[in-house]
Amino acid sequence: MATTASVARRAGRGTAPQTRNLGLALVVIAIAQLMVVLDTAIVNIALPSIQRALHFTPTGLEWVVNGYALAFGGLLLLGGRAGDLFGRRRVFGTGVLLFTLGSLAGGFASTSTWLIIARVAQGVGAAIVAPTALSLVADTFPEGSGRNRALGAYAAVSGAGGALGLLLGGLITNYFSWRWVLFVNVPIGVMLAIAAPRVLAATHGRPGRLDLPGAATVTAGMTLLVYGLSRAASSGWTNTLTVGSLVTAVVLLAAFIAIELRSEQPLMPLRIFANRNRSGAYAVRLAIGATLSGMLFFLTQFMQNILGYSPLEAGLAFLPITVGVVLGAQSASRLIGRIGPRPLMSLGALVGAVGLFGLSRVTEHSGYVLGVLGPVLALSFGLGLIFVSTTIVAVAGVSPRESGLSSALLNVGQQLGGSLGIAVLGTIAATVTRNQLASRIPTHALINQAFTHGYRSAFAISAVIALVGFGVAAIVIKGRPQPTEVAGVPEAA
Repeated sequence: MATTASVARRAGRGTAPQTRNLGLALVVIAIAQLMVVLDTAIVNIALPSIQRALHFTPTGLEWVVNGYALAFGGLLLLGGRAGDLFGRRRVFGTGVLLFTLGSLAGGFASTSTWLIIARVAQGVGAAIVAPTALSLVADTFPEGSGRNRALGAYAAVSGAGGALGLLLGGLITNYFSWRWVLFVNVPIGVMLAIAAPRVLAATHGRPGRLDLPGAATVTAGMTLLVYGLSRAASSGWTNTLTVGSLVTAVVLLAAFIAIELRSEQPLMPLRIFANRNRSGAYAVRLAIGATLSGMLFFLTQFMQNILGYSPLEAGLAFLPITVGVVLGAQSASRLIGRIGPRPLMSLGALVGAVGLFGLSRVTEHSGYVLGVLGPVLALSFGLGLIFVSTTIVAVAGVSPRESGLSSALLNVGQQLGGSLGIAVLGTIAATVTRNQLASRIPTHALINQAFTHGYRSAFAISAVIALVGFGVAAIVIKGRPQPTEVAGVPEAA
């Protein structure tokens, strides 16, 4: 079975149109992906300022984050399929412009409703950009070591974007205004829209039509699933809206599978899951998405609520995550051609679990250097290994007409993993904290201790999830490098 070391001889041969400057093409793709990933985190730091300026209610404020997440997660499959059908470069440019217009509108928002609508528009643009950006790497770069290095850069910005978003959000909010966390996307988006037609490989659509019944059911199902998980994190698993959303989501997604089995031109041909390695990569990405989102969510609170960091100081404290992810991604892109994906994916999940277990040992008296820095570096290096290996596996052996779908599914795994992680881990942390405070007089020291126990429990469960990812990588992923090489990179069989 062909795996990964190169991005698929079958998929790659003859499908990478020439572009004038591969370096500039990679810069455009990487910046677009970074812009999309950043926006899932950069706004979080500015939420208190946004609430004061636009008079959000506490529950309404959630929609500044959820509006983006719902549109992003719900429309990913549709965005990836649109690129396959109508040409990825054209669809990519459309997504960038929509994201830019949403950012511009959000920066000028004068009411809470206005801002939420703008954030939804950003999410729609992100759902188009994210899968087409990954597909464009395979379209633009010839197979072999060059494409692996390009995928390494793509994976690095995908993995480091969340931590970098927290840092930039703190800097911008502290020194400028919350509006600039949105305005900053505008010049970047305009530059990308101008550059994309000039430096990205031209790709043509293919005959066909969108599976509208499938698109409607999967979009509604994914949206309700992400919403239900987000609501579970804030309102609990027994909340009526939480249960109703999750049950309806399951029904709609089951209907989507039934539609796809009978459709002549399905939105998501189920044969894409027949490849064992690819399905394993999706599962690992789901698990790692849960651990990454949970780590960022709880570590941010630990540093600000327990260690007393300002938002800016907390953002700066996340810089090592960016460094670790980049180092892991670059190491993986150089090694995967020689040793294949399984060792890297397995090692990444194992090192990530060790880092999370380290974080589960922090106390309210821990310092940053002794208690946080080492585990964070280990975790982030492991994430870098995983992001590259799962990305390369996901697009290996996929026919050009389905690479957008495969790319979208990888993003879906991470997005759903993040929502599920925050919902489950948030419930666990809140339960542990409540139990610590039960029947006791809540002094300041006791409150800090109780919250720290909650964070520690969340980190420990995250480590277990990472170990599940390790098990999937070690058992499901198959393939060893073979002597036969394609474009200087061994193909695993």
